[in-house]
Amino acid sequence: MSKQQGAQFLGPQQREAAWEQLQTEQFDVVVVGGGVVGVGAALDAATRGLKVALVEARDYASGTSSRSSKMFHGGLRYLEQLEFGLVREALRERELSLTTLAPHLVKPLKFLFPLAHRVWERPYMAAGIFLYDRMGGAKSVPSQKHLTRAGALRMSPSLKRSSLTGGIQYYDTVVDDARHTMTVARTAAHYGAVVRTSTQVVGFLREADRVSGVRVRDCEDGRTAEVKGHVVINATGVWTDEIQALSRQRGRFRVRASKGVHIVVPRDRIVSEAAIILRTEKSVLFVIPWGSHWIIGTTDTDWNLDLAHPAATKADIDYILGHVNSVLVTPLTHADIDGVYAGLRPLLAGESDETSKLSREHAVARVAPGLVAIAGGKYTTYRVMAEDAVDVAAEDIPARVASSITEKVPLVGADGYFALINQTMQLGEQYGLHPYRVKHLLDRYGSLITEVLELGRQTPELLQPITDAPDYLQVEAVYAAAAEGALHLDDILARRTRIAIEYPHRGVNCAQQVAGLVAPILGWDAATVEREVDTYRARVEAEIESQTQPDDESADALRAAAPESRAEILEPVVVVPDRV
Repeated sequence: MSKQQGAQFLGPQQREAAWEQLQTEQFDVVVVGGGVVGVGAALDAATRGLKVALVEARDYASGTSSRSSKMFHGGLRYLEQLEFGLVREALRERELSLTTLAPHLVKPLKFLFPLAHRVWERPYMAAGIFLYDRMGGAKSVPSQKHLTRAGALRMSPSLKRSSLTGGIQYYDTVVDDARHTMTVARTAAHYGAVVRTSTQVVGFLREADRVSGVRVRDCEDGRTAEVKGHVVINATGVWTDEIQALSRQRGRFRVRASKGVHIVVPRDRIVSEAAIILRTEKSVLFVIPWGSHWIIGTTDTDWNLDLAHPAATKADIDYILGHVNSVLVTPLTHADIDGVYAGLRPLLAGESDETSKLSREHAVARVAPGLVAIAGGKYTTYRVMAEDAVDVAAEDIPARVASSITEKVPLVGADGYFALINQTMQLGEQYGLHPYRVKHLLDRYGSLITEVLELGRQTPELLQPITDAPDYLQVEAVYAAAAEGALHLDDILARRTRIAIEYPHRGVNCAQQVAGLVAPILGWDAATVEREVDTYRARVEAEIESQTQPDDESADALRAAAPESRAEILEPVVVVPDRV
């Protein structure tokens, strides 16, 4: 398989080569964690000319970074918390990604803010959105527009007339968070970083009083290795404290997990030409268009149970339904829900007991010589967080470290994207695809689309849709395994595609077909295919059952009992004495 655009393929061959490199090379920076901040740090360090390794215990974005509200936004609500610096920073990052870094993945999105109160609310919200726009929110998108009640109802006919007195239209952005995180990882690899998933940190190396690397375990076959680095960056999000304990160093801050639940309903259940943002007693609720669906969320509650598999409860779902139904003419029911997902936000533990009031600011600390930790923040500001982490890590790197340049480094697939959009018809004719299908692929792969479609030249049937998930072509599953680092069905159905939340069967009906497509690439025999399908089905069954439970404890018990696709992952990691 040739690389049409020169981007790094993250496939089985690269994975085995990476294992060898991890054991034999001396790295400047070893990043622990394959969420957006970790892969961002790997990209930042690699583009400064440093030798970089990144290890992730599960899959890219398998934690928080695939379970957000799918928005690359400034955080309008943070203005009420007077976090002006955070909003300004986030809006600048949104602008960069929208225009330069990832225009194929980050898209403008029209919002309606329904006004529920006469007299005071319109000027209050208008002032906030005006400030939002002036801080950078309206550089590449239109500024706010005021609507009467009739105008707001024309935009969103599904809203109850009694639920609003008018509205304000403004713009933000939407992103496929899991694909974005994976694309940052591929970009880091493209610039020389050694990146490897299913590679769990199980200990730290030391030389005298400093950290000099990590011990890792392959979560597929149990192999272990030592990875040497001048500095280790702990970018593990909600696992920050766990990795901190493994290092036997006292942390400078603590991280608190807040659970956010979203539901996914068919697009025809709500008639609106714009996304909707609703105020709640605690925070806000987003209604976000997502292909042929709406994503509605989120909740914001403390979570102290299994970090890898947070579970949504019936109470969480009822909370979301209750708030959105308060403004809808035709209420949503549990039967309308095609998908549900729960994620954990890594918040810096602060003075407030309410997670929705904890700061979304981030913190970086040099915990010990050779060890840096970063946590907090929000998805949109990942690039700034990564830059800050590498700046602090530079203290432990013997060579001079250049300044960050990632604001000038487009992600793979960004270069040439706009030209290809103008060539949609020609691409469709070239590969025998409808222009709508080509546009869908361009918004997932950007200019890497030809890498994907060239596989269809070799095997034309791969350009047919997946039978029970027709929004996706069979070639996309193959490409996920060959080039995007997917190792298991869960990686493909939940993150490289979003089949797990976009179809009522949640991927179960197409698991066998997808497993058959990727088996030759990943070296699966018939027994492995059967095990992968059974494991995936068990995971979906456990999630669906947990969503009928009344509380976190009972939901967590059901979800945690499902089998792991990564057979050799350790939970928890046992702290063993470090070698000197």
